Amino acid sequence: MKFAVVGGDKRFVRLASLLAADGHETACFALDEVPADEMKSCELSVYTAVQSADCVILPLPVLNLRGGFNAPLSAFSFDAEEILREITKSSVVCGGMPGDKILKAAEKLGLDFVDYYEREELVALNALATAEGAIAILLRNSPITIWESRILIVGFGRIGKMLAERLRALGAHVAVSARKDGDMAYIRAMGCEALDTRTLGKELGRFDTIINTVPFRVLGKDRLMLISKRALLIDLASRPGGIDFEAARELDINTIWALGLPAETAPETAGKIIEETILNIMREKRGGI
Repeated sequence: MKFAVVGGDKRFVRLASLLAADGHETACFALDEVPADEMKSCELSVYTAVQSADCVILPLPVLNLRGGFNAPLSAFSFDAEEILREITKSSVVCGGMPGDKILKAAEKLGLDFVDYYEREELVALNALATAEGAIAILLRNSPITIWESRILIVGFGRIGKMLAERLRALGAHVAVSARKDGDMAYIRAMGCEALDTRTLGKELGRFDTIINTVPFRVLGKDRLMLISKRALLIDLASRPGGIDFEAARELDINTIWALGLPAETAPETAGKIIEETILNIMREKRGGI
């Protein structure tokens, strides 16, 4: 089976290598700045890369923060819709978090497009890698140990759950905020303090670290003014994020927006997670691989 890996970060370098090691034909494009010892050379055109490909794999997310094609390991910039136009209808196109614009363009072109970030096997394992990456950032940027530190996790989704378990195991005093009564009951059952995200107030000032996992604004200027100047804020949420970063800068609060953590802290594992997900998709689409 032929796979074309088009764009992406370090995860996709490892993905291409893993697919090749498993015996699949692989072609790459928009990874031209990757050292030669890390992968074979890229194709010179997207057409050459995707020609006769059974599956074309696009980045996670497909678009970068500026709305362009997500290709941080290329010296060139690309238009995502132009790339889609080079892909034949016989290929399965897999892209992560494509957004409405890309989905509509793919539909108009008659492409079989799958958002692999909607797959449970990927988001569950990706959440684990993100949680571990957040702990690595905390260790590098906090002047105190995790042990006996006071940490608030905003949000009790997959990442929030995995973070709470791991930070508590490392000896932190962990509080988690949620909106649902059931979630708050589970938080208490885990041995953590439960807070209501909707009513977070003066208690924010007692935490050494606040980690946000909610992808909408939950820490605006009014709440940021209640946070200790010595605190570290880490935002794990995808854009637009959950923290008012401009207000945080004005208030001189140490804030880190940690997007795409698995790519930075565990690219090999993250690449393997994407490979497993893509192969599952292709088995469902094409049968045995």
